Amino acid sequence: MLEPLGDLTADQTQVALVVCAGLVALLVIAFDTTWRIARNVVTIAHEGGHALVAIATGRTMTRIRLHSDTSGVTLSKGRPTGPGMAFTAFAGYPTPPLLGLGAAALVAGGAVQTMLGLAIMVLLGTLVLIRNLFGVVSVVLTGAVVALVIAYGSVTWQYAFACFVTWFLIVGGLRTVVEMAQKRSRLQRRGAPTSDPDQVEHLTGIPAGAVVAMFALIGVIALILAANLLLAWPPLP
Repeated sequence: MLEPLGDLTADQTQVALVVCAGLVALLVIAFDTTWRIARNVVTIAHEGGHALVAIATGRTMTRIRLHSDTSGVTLSKGRPTGPGMAFTAFAGYPTPPLLGLGAAALVAGGAVQTMLGLAIMVLLGTLVLIRNLFGVVSVVLTGAVVALVIAYGSVTWQYAFACFVTWFLIVGGLRTVVEMAQKRSRLQRRGAPTSDPDQVEHLTGIPAGAVVAMFALIGVIALILAANLLLAWPPLP
C-alpha cells in the first residue's frame, strides 16, 4: 500500500500521484527543450519494437543505432518482402503506447516493482543490439535512472515514477506519430518519403495515410485504457 501524503489517505494519495505523474509527463513532452532529451526514451522503445517483431517473425537482427537527433534505425536480415518484413516495419510506432498500456496494467495490479524490473530487462535486451556509442550511452543512462528508483525509491516514489513512465510512453508515442505525419507532409512536396508508413505501404499496398491513422488510433486507445486502469475506483484492491 502507498504511504499517505500529508492529510491524504492512501487511496487519495494514489489518485493524486496518478494525476500529478500525468501532468509532469505532459510538461516534459510539451516543451521542446525537455522533449529533445526525453524523446530518446521513446526512440529506444520504437527501435526495440522493430527488433522484437523482427526476431519474432524469424528475421535475423543485425544492429540498432540511436542518433543524437533522437532518430534511430533497426536493421535485420531476411526476405525484403512478405509478412515478416511488413510487421517489422509496422511495429515501431505502436510499441511505446503498447508498452505504456502494459505498464499501466502492471501498476494497476499492484506489480510496480515487477514493471520496473521488466523495464530493466527490456533495456538490457536492447543494449545487446546497440552498435553505436550514443545508443549505448542513451540506453545505459535510461537503465540507470530506473535502477536508482528501484534501489532507493520509496513505495510512493516508485509508484509515482511508474505512473510517469506509463503516461510518458503513451503520450510521447502519440507525439512522435504527429511529428512523423508532419515530416511526411513536408517530404512529399520534395520527393518520396521513407518513413515507416511508407515502407508498410510499399510492402502491403495499404495507403501510408491509413497506416498513420492506425498508429494514432492505437495510441489513443492505449491512452483511454491506461487511464481507465490507473484511475479506476477503488484504486487499490
